Amino acid sequence: MIATDTRTPAQAIQELGPWFHNLHLPGGEQTAPDHAYGDFPAFKWRQIEPHIPRDLQGATVLDIGCNAGFYSFELARRGARVTAIDVDPHYLAQARWAARQLGLEAQVSFRQMQIYEIADLPGRFDWIWLMGVLYHLRHPLLALDIVRRKCADRMVLQTMTMPETEQLDTPPDLGLDERDRLQSPGWPRMAFIEHRLAGDPTNWWAPNAACVLAMARSAGFEVQRQLTHETWLCRAGDSLDPFAARELDAIVGDGSPSGRAGR
Repeated sequence: MIATDTRTPAQAIQELGPWFHNLHLPGGEQTAPDHAYGDFPAFKWRQIEPHIPRDLQGATVLDIGCNAGFYSFELARRGARVTAIDVDPHYLAQARWAARQLGLEAQVSFRQMQIYEIADLPGRFDWIWLMGVLYHLRHPLLALDIVRRKCADRMVLQTMTMPETEQLDTPPDLGLDERDRLQSPGWPRMAFIEHRLAGDPTNWWAPNAACVLAMARSAGFEVQRQLTHETWLCRAGDSLDPFAARELDAIVGDGSPSGRAGR
């Protein structure tokens, strides 16, 4: 039997803090009203939501790096069945509590998982939400390859980027003696952060926009449109080429029961 939570919302918000998502609760309470970024991430959602179907009834969504569940809840309100994952039990405790407050616990299930572990989840998802995660990963292209295998239709991708807006049409092949072109403005590149950025030791990468798009395409996504400064809507396109697929199979298996058992 689940114990009844006798705390008031204000008490629970205090005990479950600190919060990164400012959730608006039915009683008017907010979980992070003094957030340094303002009403975060609601202001980001307002930019993105016009591009998301209002009716997601029957759709399945995987929210990777769900934090306290803001996006999971918004997608559930549109009818989606959401699987939400995060590596941090602190955020998952917030999300589970908030789901009960919002009456959405039947539509959103939360799991503590690494992004690489989604390879073992059954089936595929109509939508994958990958916001604020890529630059925290030690193996970002591997993660995108795995996400592509689990994506049946669309992905919303957001990542921190380096301040470069130029984008080059790169050639299909580059000569060994043409490597100076790799330094051209707009060439897909990603800066590696050995130590910390903004005090966070998990901020490993800062790609330029061209690199984000090139990585998404290399993982088998078609980039449909840019939604915000650092957010893109992608569609599942071609599967990985055979060489890349074999490399991925060697790391995570081929997704079949026998492939998973062989890991």
